[in-house]
Amino acid sequence: MGGEGHGKGKLRVAVVFGGRSGEHEVSLVSAASVMRALDKGRYEVYPVGITRGGRWLTAGDPMLTLQSGQGEAASLPAQAGTPAPPAQAGMPELPAQAGVPGPLAGRELVPGTREAGFPEVDVVFPVLHGTYGEDGTIQGLLEMADMAYVGAGVLGSALGMDKIAMKDVFVARGLPVVDYVALSAREWRADPARWAAAIEGRLGYPCFVKPANLGSSVGISKAHNREELVRGLDEAAVYDRRLVVEQGIDAREIEVSVLGNDEPEASLPGEVVPCNEFYDYAAKYLDGESQLLIPAPLSEEQTRAVRELAVRAFQALDCAGMARADFLLCRRTGRLYISELNTIPGFTSISMYPKLWEASGLPYPRLIDRLIELAIERHEERRRLRSEYPGARSG
Repeated sequence: MGGEGHGKGKLRVAVVFGGRSGEHEVSLVSAASVMRALDKGRYEVYPVGITRGGRWLTAGDPMLTLQSGQGEAASLPAQAGTPAPPAQAGMPELPAQAGVPGPLAGRELVPGTREAGFPEVDVVFPVLHGTYGEDGTIQGLLEMADMAYVGAGVLGSALGMDKIAMKDVFVARGLPVVDYVALSAREWRADPARWAAAIEGRLGYPCFVKPANLGSSVGISKAHNREELVRGLDEAAVYDRRLVVEQGIDAREIEVSVLGNDEPEASLPGEVVPCNEFYDYAAKYLDGESQLLIPAPLSEEQTRAVRELAVRAFQALDCAGMARADFLLCRRTGRLYISELNTIPGFTSISMYPKLWEASGLPYPRLIDRLIELAIERHEERRRLRSEYPGARSG
């Protein structure tokens, strides 16, 4: 690796955070935790912030700039009086992996003003929850730039982000999911009465209403009647053009952390006992009163089953690096259902993903090390693949 001969042999790691999603604040907290955990004796850490408007900050202290809410003003061109739209946002040049010239070297990818170039690094650690970070978009950009990065690739990220596509894949692979209804925001607005009746007839109450492409429980609600269903779908449609409604069951919430590339491993399971009626945004990040039971009080058979299902779900979506698998354990039947996979799970002080690995014998700093190792391993494997047919004529 290019970073092995750099300075004192430290690997250069760019931690990317912020972004344009509704989980911007959560990303800042997670990224700060990751950067604190990176061993400064082994790594040179380069913080890279992305503002809500899509501007990339590499100069100064991007974290402090975003935390202060001054990101847009700090990144405006001197001659501009108003912020540029996201498509014209200043974005730094991305170098090729480890200093080797690549397809994007020397080019500015998006027109606009650059205050500083993207640092030359060995690996990128995206800590971007939600859209434009966890959905395959930045992964595709990094693939084009031939850079190693932590976490799932384009396909795994996109499938893990879209709750409808993810459930469709799980069903196709024979993984158990609760019944659901998928619809578009346009369809809902065009005929809410018909859709409400259809959802009631198929799923009944209670049911959970979700935007298809958001995480951290943003825009999610629990409906006990039609009034709440209508309100929930109206709210979800504010966040996404695709919506999903899931059958509500009386269930325990079980989570498993998965780590690895082609041969992933599952952690001990944990259980979330939410302080609210369900594990919503406030219960996760604001109230701090939800209980995390680690390990989850399960039988040996249940523990083995949920760990096996977590690995199968990880492989079904072609994930890599990390993911947190969330399950529902029906109290009445004892049946397990896979709820979703989060390909960039939270890394805050109260996040389940690192806590589960710590309980499984992998402490937080070593977990970060392992994720970086997996990113480099996958990138080197990808580089060995042939990208063009040997008999093809150039030009």
